Amino acid sequence: MQRIKDWPSAERPREKLLQHGAVRLTDAELLALVLRTGDASSGMSALDHARKLISDFGSLQKLACSTTGELCTVKGIGPAKAAEIQAVFEIARRHGTEALEQGAQYASPVEVFRHFHPRLCDHKKESFIALLLDSKNRLIREVTISVGSLTASIVHPREVFGPVIRESAAAVLFVHNHPSGDPTPSSEDIEITTRLRDAGTLMGVRVLDHIIIGREKFVSLAERGVFD
Repeated sequence: MQRIKDWPSAERPREKLLQHGAVRLTDAELLALVLRTGDASSGMSALDHARKLISDFGSLQKLACSTTGELCTVKGIGPAKAAEIQAVFEIARRHGTEALEQGAQYASPVEVFRHFHPRLCDHKKESFIALLLDSKNRLIREVTISVGSLTASIVHPREVFGPVIRESAAAVLFVHNHPSGDPTPSSEDIEITTRLRDAGTLMGVRVLDHIIIGREKFVSLAERGVFD
């Protein structure tokens, strides 16, 4: 087995990162830096091992959702390396789940997607979140309304607009994820959104949008014309 440290310096992941920045590395090269060593018994370098892990699990995102037991089924991955891999992905999630700062202004569905995607894209349950905004669309507070399968009884106007009234919010924006990874709105998504829009109109609260987060994409129901 040729060790990575025996490769030309321009081809080694660590040297590439130091010279060009992390953004220039592939997913496998970044993961190889976490693994540090390969599997001597099979003659695999750390980079070979990283490529195999991503291939076996199907994608980097699926690897990020793997359990310790699932990781340890891969030859050469024991509890220590499994823990290191999970720690790296958990750091990434926590970085992505930092709350929006109070006073941050809602400008576009893309901005909301970029903020919530790291937090919600690999959740195995649906989370329904309300962003309470002032008259200039600046964030007052973020509220998690429910976690689990969305139904009209769970995401009910009284549950949603209670915090809106308490905070004297002028507008509200809804975000939720589809664990399937496909952000295409269901008939129930449309029904819930319509009910909440109508309730907001009655109370004088602007319902700006309902953004559904998928694995790689999102859908803005405002852009789909649901709020017209």
